[in-house]
Amino acid sequence: MMVRVERLAIARWLRRSIACIYFCAATAAAAASCITLQSAQAENLKTREKLGEALFSDRNLSFSRKQNCVSCHSPELAFTDPRVLGEIQGAVSRGGDGRSLGDRNSPTLVYIRTTPAFHISPAREAVGGMFWDGRAGTLEDQVRDPILNPVEMAMPDEASIVARLRENADYRAAFAALYGEDALASTPKAIAALKNALAAFLSTPEFAPFTSKYDRSLRGEVSLSETEARGRDLFFSNDGAGCNRCHSSVAAGTRDEVFTNFGYFNLGVPRNAVARRLNDSKPQRVDHGLMENPVAAHGEFDGKFKVPTLRNVAITGPYMHNGIFRDLRTAVLFHLRSSDTAIAKTNPETGSVWDNPEVSANIADLGSRSLSSSDVDALLAFLKTLTDRKYENLLSQ
Repeated sequence: MMVRVERLAIARWLRRSIACIYFCAATAAAAASCITLQSAQAENLKTREKLGEALFSDRNLSFSRKQNCVSCHSPELAFTDPRVLGEIQGAVSRGGDGRSLGDRNSPTLVYIRTTPAFHISPAREAVGGMFWDGRAGTLEDQVRDPILNPVEMAMPDEASIVARLRENADYRAAFAALYGEDALASTPKAIAALKNALAAFLSTPEFAPFTSKYDRSLRGEVSLSETEARGRDLFFSNDGAGCNRCHSSVAAGTRDEVFTNFGYFNLGVPRNAVARRLNDSKPQRVDHGLMENPVAAHGEFDGKFKVPTLRNVAITGPYMHNGIFRDLRTAVLFHLRSSDTAIAKTNPETGSVWDNPEVSANIADLGSRSLSSSDVDALLAFLKTLTDRKYENLLSQ
């Protein structure tokens, strides 16, 4: 079993290395033709979306001038972090200072535009919002935080961000044309425009393509294999795996399904001891998830994290909010550990029983029935069909 995990680690390293090679090659080419690109950029920044795309790739928006949004959200890997970082194995991300490590996994940005604004329902259920704890209410709220986060891009304050924008003549012209002549005149106006442009880019069709094999099967363009179809039926059936209770936003078989209900649950995920050791967390550090969101600072939300989309899940590991599991099969078995599923009683990556939850309160009852090993294989086959066409080549790596 450990050999299987090592092979998976090598495959993941290859996928991420290829993404890094693409990224580094693009960076080198950009540096070699800086003057040409600057003039071309001026022509390309005529829409909010194009301006947002430029900002997304701009390393000057980090304190060190060495990190950009792409660093943790590469378009070559479904907008997740392509860096393995040795022992970390991609579980968390490294900051712009080249040393700092985060405490949570960088989620995919694909389909992020479908997320509703954060709110607490009349039934006291948290829904929507950005980040694992929903602390940013909307997409525009979300794009600002990584730039200011001390373990990410680490800009000291909003005024410093605006100063970096003003350094760039193309930005000055683009912001004036798109948001008014005084767009960069004051910090509040400039930050509002920055947020709007980045959110516009993240709302483009590239971030919600709906081109997976599953989508194509709904349109009658392809057919799922027998195993994939069985996995689909297990996924959507309450008498099967019942994954759709949390990982469904619309009726089964409906187009534009993003495979999350945008809710929050505590699944009893163990702490990631390796990440905690390497990111210099205090020994007593506990990630309380949703309860760390000031809007939801109540015990009933302790340990809960947002339900992620399952689109592109087969190529966006490691899994869970802290990247504790390297293999998708492990994550699936973890969800089945409270059932009578015999193969789910131990963690296949360690060969031991599952570690204790980091937060033992409010653990969700997943209520899954017993599944066989072939059932799990079918589920995994179906989950692979949720990979968008652009990334399907990564499935074989």
